Amino acid sequence: EQRRAADIIRLLLLYRPLLDAFVIDFFTDGLWAQLPPAWQPALAGATPVQLAGLLGGRGGPGAAWPLSLLAFAAAARALAFPRGCPGGSPRPPCQSSHLHPLLRRHVKPKKQHEIQRLGKLLQRLSQATGCERVVDIGAGQGHLSRFLAFGLGLSVTAVESEGRLVGLAERFDKELLWELGKTRGLGRKRPHLLPLIPRAPQHVAGRLDPAAPWGEFLLPPNPPGPGPAARNPLGGPGGSEDGGQVLLTGLHACGDLSPALLCHFARSPAVAAVALVGCCYMKLSTAPQPPGCPPGYPLSTSVAALPGHQLSYRAREAACHALEEYEGRLRGGSPQLRAHCYRAVLESLIRATDPAKRHLGLQPGRKAHALSFPQYAHLGLSLAGLDPAGVPLDSGAVEAMLEQQHKVVAFFTLGQLLAPAVETLILLDRLLYLREQGFHCALVPLFNPRFSPRNLVLVAARTPLAMVLAGLDKDSEDGDS
Repeated sequence: EQRRAADIIRLLLLYRPLLDAFVIDFFTDGLWAQLPPAWQPALAGATPVQLAGLLGGRGGPGAAWPLSLLAFAAAARALAFPRGCPGGSPRPPCQSSHLHPLLRRHVKPKKQHEIQRLGKLLQRLSQATGCERVVDIGAGQGHLSRFLAFGLGLSVTAVESEGRLVGLAERFDKELLWELGKTRGLGRKRPHLLPLIPRAPQHVAGRLDPAAPWGEFLLPPNPPGPGPAARNPLGGPGGSEDGGQVLLTGLHACGDLSPALLCHFARSPAVAAVALVGCCYMKLSTAPQPPGCPPGYPLSTSVAALPGHQLSYRAREAACHALEEYEGRLRGGSPQLRAHCYRAVLESLIRATDPAKRHLGLQPGRKAHALSFPQYAHLGLSLAGLDPAGVPLDSGAVEAMLEQQHKVVAFFTLGQLLAPAVETLILLDRLLYLREQGFHCALVPLFNPRFSPRNLVLVAARTPLAMVLAGLDKDSEDGDS
């Protein structure tokens, strides 16, 4: 693991200009000319399907790739942690037949797939550790907590910082309890489904304090809500409120919330194990934090000691991209492929009109790729506070940039090749942090990466994990996805 982390850093250092580049600067910063000269002709003549083969390593129509480009792609794929085989149909997931119908309400198919898989893993952790209490941090509307409590019979405390979501989760619980009273015979009609248990989770409004000692835990919600301050769900020095230990979990815990959970696990004997899926790596803190509160990255002394371990905002943002989804767009020749070119041309027009306006967070619409470029540019320029009438949209220069869409797509594909390696480095750092303190831990591809790009769960415990992980990849998938 340490060697893999070091090798990833060496690779990223070799191609840092590619990794740190924003594709919207393709024309303003002349990004194409910064590629190795031997790569440019091959990439300029590559079809989207050939780029998909380069990205996924699963072949395709032949392309005369330079050996240095093939070596770059092979190294990036070899160093990234395996994400599991997408398999199945490329269509979006359907309603999960493995979840009770009452647990599917208000839950999108993607989330159904995730809570069913993570819930089963937490059930295994519960059986291996003897802990039946789960603390779900960043619980949102309580979908995972509801499945753990009603579906698996675990005692669950759901912690969420946004009071509105806490109220919504409690309302969904009440709806489920009411419906459960009306449909007690539903389980008999569906023998493959276990009957639900009328045991709602406890919902707590509060924020995790990364710097707090483990005996403390929560800050008031922001903004503070009415009523007394939330009690620490981990309890006092003896463990949880009932004297036992708990399992800690977070499903797509955003930014610094993920490392904060790991730090609390590491210093709290009340936590027997943790199962964590991270998200939003660009929000990780990388600068020194207050005493007792390590940065979000790096956590481990192993990675912190490696020269060049630093990751830019752009690199961490790239690690959140959906690699499998973009490969699918390439193979299908999706109209969405023009989106990056549109945005890069728009950036060039904005900078030419007002150099002070740079990297504005413009959102011309989710279907912007379906517009003609003049329509797209009118929307984007207006959002940037510029008059579209004063910007020439039909000039030869604009047309020449639009004709380079294939180059923009090829450049973005190269960045996508490195994205999984960046995510692997961030996750290896967390794994090594736990190993340095003597814990048992593993990274497991738990979700279908085609639908859940952040699909790697970090599992850690104070006891060996062999019982938990044995045969996990053979557990029943959501047959509908």
